[in-house]
Amino acid sequence: MAVIQGDFKQVHGKVAIVVSRFNELVTKSLAAGAAETLVKFGIKEEDIDTYWVPGAFEIGFAAKKLVDSGKYDGIMTLGAVIKGETDHYAMIISNVTSAVMELNLAGKVPVTFGMLTTENIDQALQRSGLKAGNEGSATAQSLLEMMSLQEKIG
Repeated sequence: MAVIQGDFKQVHGKVAIVVSRFNELVTKSLAAGAAETLVKFGIKEEDIDTYWVPGAFEIGFAAKKLVDSGKYDGIMTLGAVIKGETDHYAMIISNVTSAVMELNLAGKVPVTFGMLTTENIDQALQRSGLKAGNEGSATAQSLLEMMSLQEKIG
């Protein structure tokens, strides 16, 4: 029985990071963690492009355009959606999740999901590198693994 999985050896290619500017205090840290991790595992700085969009809702549009451009071997999405007192939170995260999933199912390039969904700003700050790790870094690792797996699958 063959076991095939992605790894971090000889990962190369061009990567796009799509980041929501909304909650920028949090998302700047996510983007920095993602870029640092990509470089740490061998992606050249000049092969990383970061696209800032106004809010989480716009992530799907930008990611689709980037997938369709054919310029990238992998795309990651980063944002922070913090629960408020309305249903807006649930609608936004549901739609962003669906958009990223649709891009993955299309199968052109891996698209990873690095959206924080938290109850408050303190939780978001913790998950963006303050204490509980950096979700941007974790999302970058997932992307590298999926890029490697895609090469193996062909």
